[in-house]
Amino acid sequence: MLGSFAVHAATDTGTDTDRSHPKTFMKDSAITAKVKTHLAQEKIGSLAHVHVDTHGHGIVVLTGYTRTQDDADKALSIAQGTEGVTSVKSKLRVRKDD
Repeated sequence: MLGSFAVHAATDTGTDTDRSHPKTFMKDSAITAKVKTHLAQEKIGSLAHVHVDTHGHGIVVLTGYTRTQDDADKALSIAQGTEGVTSVKSKLRVRKDD
């Protein structure tokens, strides 16, 4: 019975209210950390101004700004390619003057 519960928990598509469940919150925190780590590994200065948050079951939201559209696209691509991410919403703005 526990095995089917674990599978159900991993595939449930709840909303942000799932943050009240410690396992979901921890999983989302781990995804956020992975995305941030991958962004930092790129060593692109403007990616330091990108904020990452994960909402319920791997939905990543990127906010903040980058210096170029290419940097914004790179951040989006990195987030999309990170293990555990199910979708990415980008609210990034391009701001050339830093």
